[in-house]
Amino acid sequence: MRIHWKYYSVLGLLILISLAFSNQFITPLYLEVPKGWPEPKYDFKKNLLTEEGFQLGRHLFYDPILSRDNTISCSSCHLQQTGFTHIDHQLSHGIEGKIGTRNSMALINLAWNKDFMWDGGVNNLEVQAINPITNPNEMDEKLENVILKLQQSDKYKILFTSAFGDDKVTSQRILKALAQFTVMLKSSNSKYDRVLRKEEQYNEREQRGYDLFKINCASCHKEPLFKDDKFEKNGLAIDTTLNDLGRIKITNKKEDYLRFKIPTLRNVQFTFPYMHDGRFKTLTEVVKHYNSLGNDKSLPKELAKPMNLSDNDRVDLVLFLKTLTDTEFLLDKRFSFPKE
Repeated sequence: MRIHWKYYSVLGLLILISLAFSNQFITPLYLEVPKGWPEPKYDFKKNLLTEEGFQLGRHLFYDPILSRDNTISCSSCHLQQTGFTHIDHQLSHGIEGKIGTRNSMALINLAWNKDFMWDGGVNNLEVQAINPITNPNEMDEKLENVILKLQQSDKYKILFTSAFGDDKVTSQRILKALAQFTVMLKSSNSKYDRVLRKEEQYNEREQRGYDLFKINCASCHKEPLFKDDKFEKNGLAIDTTLNDLGRIKITNKKEDYLRFKIPTLRNVQFTFPYMHDGRFKTLTEVVKHYNSLGNDKSLPKELAKPMNLSDNDRVDLVLFLKTLTDTEFLLDKRFSFPKE
């Protein structure tokens, strides 16, 4: 592991020192980058991590106070035990039983993301939370109302003072605190990682699955994060009910028709249902879908070549994907509902 002091500019360190004087309990927090991983893309210099900011963000993440009727929290669609996504329905659910238009994405290793949402409609983690908070099918709330509610809470007066030196509640502080919590959601201790560190070994079928993965899947789901910043077509026919056109709605470029973000496969065993519309319930269905593609000029070149996997191949590939499960991350109490 390595701690990146370079993420903290001289100005940033001076700000931390200033905060320390106004609040003697301020505690700097650092994201440890695993050996062999790329540099994070998140700009820590613009949002200096502290334990107090992280804890404020944690409370906000689990608090339905962010929604209009105080019934829906971020965690309602992003459950820790399932890789910070939902599993009980295909599409996200919001207040008053309203149903969204997409399957919620897993919140894993966000420090390495350049864009967010299935269509890349957000390019900054610090503003990402605005979408679900204000979306009429999700939390359906206005930031000014969230501020008023938090200002009336004795608990949040203490938490904001601990994080920022005074109890002033602003939209910027809310969003920065949420980002401090979610940017720390790092998953890096699966069996795959332990094999890389030579602490464990794959069994024979997992190894075959890994070999198949490198041939058929790794060009899009790149190690060690098992994702890509690109948006691609995945061979799915458009859902005629949702009529989700993908990234084209953001860019207005015809080549982005039906292109969606390539998500991480870390903890994929527990992040079902799969795809932007949650149409597949199992990894076997996903593998069968990709195995059925090929010789289609509209697909990206990575999918245009038939996989020709046998039944045993498909099983082995799924067995490897299950080695990406990081139980420590899924059960880490630092990321769970704050009891205090």
